[in-house]
Amino acid sequence: MLAQAEDSWIDFNVGLFLDQFWSNTVDGLAYGSIYALIALGYTLVYGVLRLINFAHSEIFITGAFGAYFAMEALGLKPGPTARLGILEIIGFLLLMMAVAMIISGVSAVVLERVAYRPLRKRNAPTLVFLITAVGASFVIQQLFFVSRGANPEPALRLIRPTEVFTVFGARVTNIQLLVFVAALLLLVVADQFINRSRLGRGVRAVAQDPVTATLMGVNRERVIMLTFLIGGVLAGAAAVFYLLQIPQGVVYNGGFLLGIKAFTAAVLGGIGNLRGALLGGLLLGVVENYGQSLLGGEWRDIVAFVLLIVILMFRPTGILGESLGKARV
Repeated sequence: MLAQAEDSWIDFNVGLFLDQFWSNTVDGLAYGSIYALIALGYTLVYGVLRLINFAHSEIFITGAFGAYFAMEALGLKPGPTARLGILEIIGFLLLMMAVAMIISGVSAVVLERVAYRPLRKRNAPTLVFLITAVGASFVIQQLFFVSRGANPEPALRLIRPTEVFTVFGARVTNIQLLVFVAALLLLVVADQFINRSRLGRGVRAVAQDPVTATLMGVNRERVIMLTFLIGGVLAGAAAVFYLLQIPQGVVYNGGFLLGIKAFTAAVLGGIGNLRGALLGGLLLGVVENYGQSLLGGEWRDIVAFVLLIVILMFRPTGILGESLGKARV
């Protein structure tokens, strides 16, 4: 019986789950914040175009490479964490954010112009858009493979993880706190921009009824470009936070699994719903950490997708419901 237990393919470890509950919650919220930022790009594009932009994961990894090259240009070397003062760290972070957000934003706009706009002009079927998105994802991925190889870039560490405070005994590090707070602020800014600004009103109008919005003077092509730009900029910010969490994570296919999880988060919260992207991302980050402790580390990714299936079985539109266009136009 003991041998059978040791050979079990699933480890239902309630004790470990309870012991690591709060540390998994803290770490899950940090990862979930990154998922939420990327998920917002999926949600915006779907809300406006009813298109699942599977190439968005490569927009994210483009920003990660941009941030990495910025760190190299600033003189950071692989090895131990750089010894920098607080002002230097802030300056490095701001520059990395600017580079990653600009590169990801521009890449997203170029992707829309090159891959999707010609299809819209020809009134291509939805399936053609989906196939194009998958193809564009592989093209960008392989471009990085050809230029940078299959191995991850050497890790560059800007900030040394240090404990700031504890929550029920769980350590909260400076990196986790920075990622969570900064990501939350960006998501709030994006939400307020879409719901309160004139340009955001145009985005919601096109999402609700593109024909009527055009008749009312809204430039649909400009709105679509703005939607891709916002999604790309947020993906660039997520790339910087990802590098802080996982310094060795810059690799040609590094965006694939993360992009799938972000898409899962968008569907989980309600694809097309901005606040649903935040909720779905945070929930996914926490639940997959819980699953890792309860079932074993190899189940981490599986738990995320099982959660998606369960939610869709009982609420196909996600937790908060679908709709960028129906909400607050």
